[in-house]
Amino acid sequence: MKFLANKINQPIVVIGAGGHAKVVISTLQACGSAILGFTNTSSEISSILGVPFIGSDQKIEEYNPKEILLAIGIGSIKSNNNRKRIFELWKNKNYSFAIIIHPSAIIDNNSEISEGAQILMGTTIQTGVKIKENCIINTKSSIDHDSIIHSHSHISPGATICGNVIIGTSCHIGASATIIQNIQIGEQSTIGAGAVVIKHAEKNGILAGVPAKYISNIFRE
Repeated sequence: MKFLANKINQPIVVIGAGGHAKVVISTLQACGSAILGFTNTSSEISSILGVPFIGSDQKIEEYNPKEILLAIGIGSIKSNNNRKRIFELWKNKNYSFAIIIHPSAIIDNNSEISEGAQILMGTTIQTGVKIKENCIINTKSSIDHDSIIHSHSHISPGATICGNVIIGTSCHIGASATIIQNIQIGEQSTIGAGAVVIKHAEKNGILAGVPAKYISNIFRE
């Protein structure tokens, strides 16, 4: 596979302390990575899986951007805008994000994985797939040949993305959703859990059901 940034090769600081942070830390531990600690807006949680709380996000600036990598431990519900904001904030300060791949993931050698992507337990990524920056490919999801998952999108657990699908920027594909072959999903769209998408989806849409239909179309700032 082709990595469009560095894989894990430096100590890592995880941003966030919720459920997704726990998954990210567990995945990094499975990879044998060095984790310096995690940041959070409060000190209520002092440790996650033995990894210490080190302070607010401002603590990151005490580390040389060339000597550490970052990992976003914040998931998404419907909108990925918070993850996008965090990614762009620290990129503008010259920090880099780790490509995280769980050892159980199956990834074809002819795929491309970009900076900040998180490929979690039991996922399958087929030939020709491109995973862009800061995407989450979550537990046991499957992405088939020549599909493109654009930046800041989240493919939730158990979702199935068939061949030649294009997922736009900042999309959320719900748990166990299915998108059939040759479909395009517009940016900032949300696909509900268990939905089956058989037609192109315009941007900013929320779709649900079998087959999936629009339930609303709301612009997100």
